Amino acid sequence: MGHRLSKIYTRTGDDGTTGLGDGERVAKTHVRIEAYGTVDEASSAIGMVLAVPGLPENLNKLLTRIQHELFDLGSELAVPGYSVIAQSHVDVLERELDALNENLPMLKEFILPGGGPAAAACHLARTITRRAERATWKMLETEAGSREVPQYLNRLSDLLFVVARVLARHENGTEVLWKRDGAR
Repeated sequence: MGHRLSKIYTRTGDDGTTGLGDGERVAKTHVRIEAYGTVDEASSAIGMVLAVPGLPENLNKLLTRIQHELFDLGSELAVPGYSVIAQSHVDVLERELDALNENLPMLKEFILPGGGPAAAACHLARTITRRAERATWKMLETEAGSREVPQYLNRLSDLLFVVARVLARHENGTEVLWKRDGAR
């Protein structure tokens, strides 16, 4: 592992810039910073799901592994030219998504976020992951990078939707179904 931080603040960002992993200084509003910052938010939101007591062990392991992958993914975004997320990562998410979705009832209505504390937190993680995907596609309009990264984020948001459905049932909650305006 590289050097450890002995001091948390450096004051180098007080001018509105920050350093990329390759040492280049860019504005804190740079598209690359927005992309990996939003990935960090998604990981933090997954951490909120993991903080809910009593999660099924398989979901605990899955979400913990995903947090590690998001850290790697954020590193890829932070270091121009660095690549770690591959198609195999996307493929694994798809298999896990299919396996979790297999035992859920077919969707006939849109689902609103909710269903229990862990399920609601998972929906929040899902929406932040969607924003991370959009920010990454925006970055790729002007910056070099791998298309597997936004694809991974796309599948992850789908997976988090399914995990939220599983958690709603685990928490003995119910999914909140959207009803047309006149049907409320």
